[in-house]
Amino acid sequence: MLVAVVAEGAGGWLREVDPAGAPAGPPRRVADLATAIAEREAADAPRWIWSSTTEIYPWLLRAGVRVARCHDLELTEALLLGHAGRWGEPRSLAAAHARLIGAPVPADPRPRMAQPPGFAQGALFEAGGVAGGGAGTGGAGADETPPSAVIAVHADQVARIAGTAHPGRFRLLVASESAGALIAVEMGHAGLPWRADIHDDLLRELLGPPQPVGPPKRLAELSAQVNAAFGTHGLHPDSPAEVLRAFARAGIDVPNTRAWVLRRVDHPAVPPLLEFKELYRIWTAHGRAWREAWVSGGRFRPEYVPGGVVSGRWATRGGGALQVPKVVRRAVVADPGWRFVVADAGQLEPRVLAAVSGDARLAAAGGAGDLYAALAADSFGGDRATAKVALLGAMYGQTGGNAVPALAVLRQRYPTAFAYVESAARTGEAGGLVRSWLGRTCPPPATAGRQAGLEPAEESGPADSRGGASGRARGRFTRNFVIQATAAEWALVLLATLRTALVGMRAELVLFVHDEVGVHCPVQEAERVAAAVRTGAARAGEMMFGDTAVRFPLDVSIVECYADA
Repeated sequence: MLVAVVAEGAGGWLREVDPAGAPAGPPRRVADLATAIAEREAADAPRWIWSSTTEIYPWLLRAGVRVARCHDLELTEALLLGHAGRWGEPRSLAAAHARLIGAPVPADPRPRMAQPPGFAQGALFEAGGVAGGGAGTGGAGADETPPSAVIAVHADQVARIAGTAHPGRFRLLVASESAGALIAVEMGHAGLPWRADIHDDLLRELLGPPQPVGPPKRLAELSAQVNAAFGTHGLHPDSPAEVLRAFARAGIDVPNTRAWVLRRVDHPAVPPLLEFKELYRIWTAHGRAWREAWVSGGRFRPEYVPGGVVSGRWATRGGGALQVPKVVRRAVVADPGWRFVVADAGQLEPRVLAAVSGDARLAAAGGAGDLYAALAADSFGGDRATAKVALLGAMYGQTGGNAVPALAVLRQRYPTAFAYVESAARTGEAGGLVRSWLGRTCPPPATAGRQAGLEPAEESGPADSRGGASGRARGRFTRNFVIQATAAEWALVLLATLRTALVGMRAELVLFVHDEVGVHCPVQEAERVAAAVRTGAARAGEMMFGDTAVRFPLDVSIVECYADA
């Protein structure tokens, strides 16, 4: 059974809905919405239909109420709009309902700025619950009770999902996206264990003791070394423009100051400059000021945003949770008597290509523990490095250098897989749209690739960074989108499956970065959690791709400190 929800302060409205989306009972006004949801959740755990998980669920968690399932209308609307080639149109409940009844469509509210855990302004305006419910009354026929807009939009979404090319897959996409929204809120609520004393020690080790004014001691020393190497005074190493001008005066043409570019430059300023860049980022992004803003009660509590980038990967709104440097992870230490179970999916995107393309020969290699080694043994004379270059080149559109002969072998030996990504690239070059396995659609060429106000994780390919490109760059974007977006879906299905498996344990999900999942659990539960993660990976592969030879192995670690995973 499904239940439509509209929150009004501490109370709200509930109404039963059948699987087709039609009302299945009278609307019910409740004075205490959290208690009503908790009672119904305990009775039969329905799927809750509501406007936005990020609006309603944090308040429920604070009231001690957890739910098993939901249908997030806003996230689903965004997926359906994208599928129809209308990526970026307003997706709120109010906008969806206005489109449905032919009324003027309001713009989505501007993304609010994230508030660190200690920021109390939000509580000043709360009346024990959440305000409003988006489009509340009217416009849905004779029934004008507050749940009517929720029910009408949900029924319309059910019908539109049925009209997609692969309705079963799209239903899985919607379910996993909604489950991801629940998990994101739960992770922010639980927080990631964070030891302030260890964080202080490592900052002193890396940067030196705190200074009353100005940058830390080590940054000042490195800045002096950079200036000395250039023969200048007053150059700010944190200014790319100043650094580029300094290199130009030295007769060196450097296109940008990215680390991988600088490592190719032979100049005495490069070593201190690289160290400065790394430490400066730690100081500004994860230093003491950051900790004071985002860590409270021994927990780091960021705000995660499912589907925050176009490939479906998560982003954060404040806190930079998806970009914590490995050295800083030394401060992420499990509670006494607890451990982290950290699982990382190796070679995920190549395995996804093997599964979605239907290339039997590549799928056979994908059934091995090391796909690249199996590929090398099958077609590259045992040369694993060349096999890896070929497969990554096919997925990311590399066309020059050492990739050329390797790609020729790949095209000949695995023609179905090669044709899959080539077709996506050609579609993109022509300005067309491509879809992930479950049906997430790439944005059109003229649409920006990011959503405002978000902090995406570091990106491994063009699908997250070149949404507005055209021509050949657009082809590289769509080539990888069909793989990277599908990989994001597999990871999300794994996460949702694991969440269900953890019910009844004290374990809690606290970490999700691309292909990596982290669970904080008592020592006694660690082995059970590790087994649940492995089972979840296999189950995610089955749910996504059915009967395939491809396997999705995980590297699972049970550690006390996240940096040791």
